[in-house]
Amino acid sequence: MACVTLAACSESDNYGESAELTEADATTEAAPEAMFEEGEEIAEQASTAPDTAALETRPDIPITLPRMAYTYDYGFQLDAAEIAPLQERHADMCEAAGPYVCQIVSQSHSGNVEDGYASGRLELAVVADQAREFGGRLGAAATTVGGEQVTAGITGEDLTGNMVDTEARLRSRIALRDRMMEVLRTRQGSVEEIVEAERQVARINEEIDQARAWLEEMRGRVAFTRVNIDYSTASAPASSFLDPVTSALASIGGILGYLLAAFIVLASIAVPVGGAIWGVKRLLKRFDPPVEAEA
Repeated sequence: MACVTLAACSESDNYGESAELTEADATTEAAPEAMFEEGEEIAEQASTAPDTAALETRPDIPITLPRMAYTYDYGFQLDAAEIAPLQERHADMCEAAGPYVCQIVSQSHSGNVEDGYASGRLELAVVADQAREFGGRLGAAATTVGGEQVTAGITGEDLTGNMVDTEARLRSRIALRDRMMEVLRTRQGSVEEIVEAERQVARINEEIDQARAWLEEMRGRVAFTRVNIDYSTASAPASSFLDPVTSALASIGGILGYLLAAFIVLASIAVPVGGAIWGVKRLLKRFDPPVEAEA
């Protein structure tokens, strides 16, 4: 009985061990396939996903915004009698904004109100970020006096390249000047080398001043937009029947003056020449032998 029990126990133990071995073998056989599939998935993710660490360590790319110098052109048509007042009103608007916003560059006016024709021009320099808004105010002021905006245009010039090149040249020249100044301070070298270094420093300072002037001029063009305003009547006055006659009568005085001037020039030449010829003839007659009379 005891043997039967031991045999049964040994069989059950063997069965349990064989079951565990079977499960382990199944797991071992399935593991390579699972590991292979997992490796393929990781490789696919690595090939498709970006390298965030590399992106984070990548240096930033400097971006230079375009540096544009703009010119705004406006044209208004209105009655001749309203041109000068509107021009003054636009100029007053500019001065009221202050010199840091608007400045008058030039102002001109021509024509005769009685003839019904006049024209004018006003050039302003307006800070760039307010130029378009200021142009709208100019049009609104012209509308209040019956004016009509007939032309409008915007042109721009890209100064980015010129400004970047000038800034780089300025930095290099300043660095070169500083190095040569260090040579002059240490007094290393012969007298000729020191004198030549002083000449080079003077020449480089002139280039630095010129580059700074160019750079400031371009910065001013970028910071302030040129606004050109033209004023004119709807059409030029029609010529009347008497206009050519009046013009001809007015030109008579000029024509007579030219004729008199030509006569004076000819007389100043003819009188001396004629006198000289007459004197030569008198001398020749005096020295000619007398003609003998025939017998």
